[in-house]
Amino acid sequence: MKVLILASAFSGLTQRVFKELLLLGHVVEQHYDLNETILRDQVSHFEPDIIICPFLTQRIPEDIWRQYLCLIVHPGIEGDRGPSSLDWAIFEHMPQWGVTLLQADAEMDAGDIWDTRVFDLREASKLSVYKREVSSAAVDMIKSTLKKIEQQQISPRPLDYTRPDVKGKLRPLMKQEFRAIDWQSDASHVVVGKMNSADTSPGVLISLHDYPVYLYGAIEDASRSGHPGDIIAVYKDSVCFACATGSVWIRQMKCKQHPQLPAIKLPAAQVVRQLLPAHIWSDVNIESGHSVAEEIYSEREGDITYLYFNFYNGAMNTRQCLDLKNALASIKQTDTKYIVLMGGEDFWSNGIHLNCIEAADDQAEESWQNINAMNDLVLEIIDSPDHMTIAALRNNAGAGGVIAALACDEVIIRDGVVLNPHYQRMGLYGSEYWTYLLPSKVGHRQAQTITLDCEPMLAAEAFEIGLADTVFPEEWQAFHEQLKTYCRDLSQQVDLPAFLSNKGQQRQYDESIKPLAQYRDEELTEMKRIFDDPDSRYHQERQAFVYKQKGRSVRTNADPLYGADSLQEPADTSENSPLLSTAGSGV
Repeated sequence: MKVLILASAFSGLTQRVFKELLLLGHVVEQHYDLNETILRDQVSHFEPDIIICPFLTQRIPEDIWRQYLCLIVHPGIEGDRGPSSLDWAIFEHMPQWGVTLLQADAEMDAGDIWDTRVFDLREASKLSVYKREVSSAAVDMIKSTLKKIEQQQISPRPLDYTRPDVKGKLRPLMKQEFRAIDWQSDASHVVVGKMNSADTSPGVLISLHDYPVYLYGAIEDASRSGHPGDIIAVYKDSVCFACATGSVWIRQMKCKQHPQLPAIKLPAAQVVRQLLPAHIWSDVNIESGHSVAEEIYSEREGDITYLYFNFYNGAMNTRQCLDLKNALASIKQTDTKYIVLMGGEDFWSNGIHLNCIEAADDQAEESWQNINAMNDLVLEIIDSPDHMTIAALRNNAGAGGVIAALACDEVIIRDGVVLNPHYQRMGLYGSEYWTYLLPSKVGHRQAQTITLDCEPMLAAEAFEIGLADTVFPEEWQAFHEQLKTYCRDLSQQVDLPAFLSNKGQQRQYDESIKPLAQYRDEELTEMKRIFDDPDSRYHQERQAFVYKQKGRSVRTNADPLYGADSLQEPADTSENSPLLSTAGSGV
C-alpha cells in the first residue's frame, strides 16, 4: 500500500512506525509539522491509500481527511477525548489505560474506531508509559489494521457512548492549575504523581525565588523531611524539595526568564545554583554519599554484575560520563566475571549532553570535554581483558550511545527498540572509537551506509546486519526474565578463560594493525575542527535541537540530514499548549 506518515515530529514512535512499514513492503512517504500548502501538494502527487498519524499535535485540514482515510493514534481508551489523555490517566492513578486508533473527523477524537488496546497503567512518568505500553500497542494496531485493510476484513465502528464497554469521556486540557504543587499539604507521593503526569512536557510550574521554573524527573524520598517547599539537599545534578510529608528529588528544571540561563531543560542543581542567593545556597546540604537520586547503580547475581545508568532522556554530560567510567572501573576491580550494561529505564544512552553544552559559557570547550569523557568511558569498556561485557539495549539509543554498546563483547537488544547509530544529523563527524567499533561489527561498507544514510534502525535490522547479536522479546518483564536466564546460562556454559584468551589475542592483533589511540586522535581531530568553528553546522543544529525549532515538513529517504529527529527526548511544545492535537496528548 501507499502510506503517508503525517506527524508533528520524527519522534521515536514515528521512526519505528516508518521503519516497520518499510519492512512490511509498503511504499512510504513522510510529512512533518503539517505545512498545509506543502501537504496538499505532496498528497496530490503521492496519492496515498491511507494516511497514518502516529504522533500529531495539529489538526488535519478538512479537505485532506474527507478525501483520504486518515487514522490517528490516540493515547487513550475508547471514548476518551481531549488533548491531555495520558496526563489525566496518570494524574488520577487509573489502574488501566489504553490506546485507540481512530479515524479523523470533524469533531476532535470522535471519529470511527478502527482498533483499541488496553494495558495496566504503571506508576511511572508519562514518557515512560508512552515509550513502552503506548508505543507498543500503537505499532501493533497500525500493522494489524493495514493488514486487514489489504484483506478487506475490517469494518470500523462509530464511537457509541451507550455501549457499556466505552468508558472514556471528553477531558479538558490539563493546565498548570491542576498540577500545581502545594508544598504545605501535598505528600511526596502526591507531588510525584503530579510530576509524572507532566513529564517530559510541559513539566510542573513553580515559583523559585520569584522566577517561574518548570520541574521534571521526580523521585520520591519518603525517608527525608524538612520545612515544606524548602530545598533541603543537593546530590550531583538533583535537588531535593521537602513536602508536607517526605520529600521529592527533582532531576531537571527549566527557567525561561533568567538572564544567565537558557530556556531549556538543565540539571536541577545547575539551575538552582543560579537562582538561589549565595547565602541560601551555602546553607544547602551538598551530599556526597549514596542517595535515592543516584543515577548509576549495580546489582550482583553470582558472577554477574548488572550496571544501570539512568540518565534523564539518555543524555550524558561530562561528569556523568566520568562517573559511569569510574563505576565500571570499580566493578572491574571485584571478582565478578560478567558485566551487563543496562542503560536507563527509558533510554539506553544518547551520547553527549547537548543541553548542557548549549548552556555552557564556552560551548566549544564543553563539547570537547564531553566528547573526551565519552571516549574515556568507551575505552574503559573496550579495555576489559578479564571480564565478558554485555550491552543490554533495553531502550532506544542514539549516536555515541549506540557506539558505546558496540564496545561490549556482546549486544542484546529488546525487540521494538529504535537505534540511531550516526552523527551527521547533528553536523558531527563522530567519535567514541566509532571508526573502529562499527566496521568491526558490521563491516566497512555497511558502516558507511549507516553513517551516511542516517536512518533509524529497528532491532530486527540491527540483528540482521550483525550490529546486535541477539533479540529478546519486546514485553518488558519477558525481556528481563530472558536476559537474566541467558546471562546465568552463559556464566555456567561459557569457557571463560578460553573466551578471554581469544578476546585478548583479537585486541592485540587489532592494536598491531592500528592502535586505539590513533582511531581516537583521528576522530577527535575532526571533532575539534567542528567544535572550534563557530559557523559549523553542529552549532546551528544543536541550537535548533535544544530549542525545539522546527525542521522541514517533508522528509524523504534521500534526505539524511533532516533535523527534526528527536534523539534525546520527544517533541516538546509550548507550556501554554502542551501537545495539543486531534490525537490527544503524547510525548
